[in-house]
Formats: sequence, C-alpha cells, structure tokens
Amino acid sequence: MNFDPTSFKNFVLIMTAWGGAFIAALWLSLVIWTYRDIRQRARDPLARILAVFVVAVLFLPGIIIYLILRPPRTLEEEYQASLDEEALLQTIEDSTLCPGCSRRVKENWMVCPNCYTKLKKTCHQCGKLMELPWNLCPYCGTPAPGMRREGLSLDDALRSAPAEEEVPSAAK
Repeated sequence: MNFDPTSFKNFVLIMTAWGGAFIAALWLSLVIWTYRDIRQRARDPLARILAVFVVAVLFLPGIIIYLILRPPRTLEEEYQASLDEEALLQTIEDSTLCPGCSRRVKENWMVCPNCYTKLKKTCHQCGKLMELPWNLCPYCGTPAPGMRREGLSLDDALRSAPAEEEVPSAAK
C-alpha cells in the first residue's frame, strides 16, 4: 500500500473547507437565533443590537454571555403574567366588604355577622335579595314599598294599594 501525500493533502483541504463551512454556518445560525430570541424578550432596540453584536463578535463565548444575561421570560409570558396578576387583583377587589366594619362578607348575606350592619333587603314580591339603595327589584320589576312611582294615576295607585279591613258600623 502506497501512501500518496497529495491525496492526503487534498483530503485535509476538503475536510478543512467542510469544517470552515460548518463553523461559518454555526456562527450565522447563532447570530440569527440570538436576533429572533432577543426580539421576543426585549422591546429596547439598544438591547437587541447589543445582544446580536456580542454573539456576532465573540461567537461561542458570546452566546454563553447572552444566555446568562438575557431576560428570563418572553414578552408574551410577561403579558400573560400581568393578565394573571390583574385578574387576581380584580377578584380581590370584587369581594364584598361590610360598610360598617370593612370585613369580608358573602354576596347572599343580609346582615354582617360581625357588626350587625344590614347589607341587603328582600323584595316583598319575589323574595330575592336586593341591594339597599335599589328602589326596584331587578328580578321581578316590582318597586320597593314606599317608593314613588312615576306616571301613575290616582286610580292605579288606589287599585294597587292593599285594601283596608272594613270596620263594623256598630263600633263607630
């Protein structure tokens, strides 16, 4: 078996070219990946430029530096986290507090068990709970007793008023 130095030289040259092409493709792909990644993680154009510049100039140490310094969450993850936080704060704000003692009360409580403050009233028609300032039941549309009704004639008012018991004439 003869050893031909020119064919070995050609083989090394081809392998070096393949290695160089691989390194160049790796470098270019890391620069592109860094650009795409930082675009999803930061809005600041200076941070984007610096991240790509560090990876382009320092290559493998640059990608390690970028991975250490990059923001931990993407902008979308930050947005989702802020929505979750806002929803949590909304549920905390929506919880009903007693106007008398400022403790949490449930929606269907009529009276605060801590300070005995009246929280709700019942509709005299359907029996469902109403807020204290409401003058009209939202469930059945009946006005609260003693509330003035607009556009009501005298006959309609007398007709809807409960009939008083007749007093016997002998008692007069």
